[in-house]
Amino acid sequence: MRIAFVLNGKKRALDAPPLARLLDLLRGPLGLTGTKEGCGEGECGSCTVLLDGVPVNACLVVAGQCDGRTVLTVEGLGTKDGLSDLQDAFVKEGGAQCGICTPGILMAAHALLTANPQPGEGEIRESIAGNVCRCTGYQRIVESIRHAAKERASRESG
Repeated sequence: MRIAFVLNGKKRALDAPPLARLLDLLRGPLGLTGTKEGCGEGECGSCTVLLDGVPVNACLVVAGQCDGRTVLTVEGLGTKDGLSDLQDAFVKEGGAQCGICTPGILMAAHALLTANPQPGEGEIRESIAGNVCRCTGYQRIVESIRHAAKERASRESG
């Protein structure tokens, strides 16, 4: 099956079995290994990407579902010149350690901050509820997202 979609802002097309997992396409022929496979069952959130702006588990999305749609992965957040403000906040606030959960949490947080630039702590915690982290603990992650929101607000008001 020929699948055409927008991936990280660029039009892409490739042949893939219609029931191939999006996760396997990203990590295989597309060479985007930032999206991680944790459980492979949609339980951990490590493979979270945005499909038309909505967080989804790439291990549960089949290739055919992506045809004509937009996919954003963690590689699409930053640029060749540097990290996004959200990625930078995770570095500054210690919101990442081993790196398995981080891409998925970044994508969930990006979706949240796009929809609500100034979320409260409850909204932040709810937005990352489908992402399991065993290293950092969620408080540093919440602080990272809060830091990114503050940075964006000060940049927009200044």
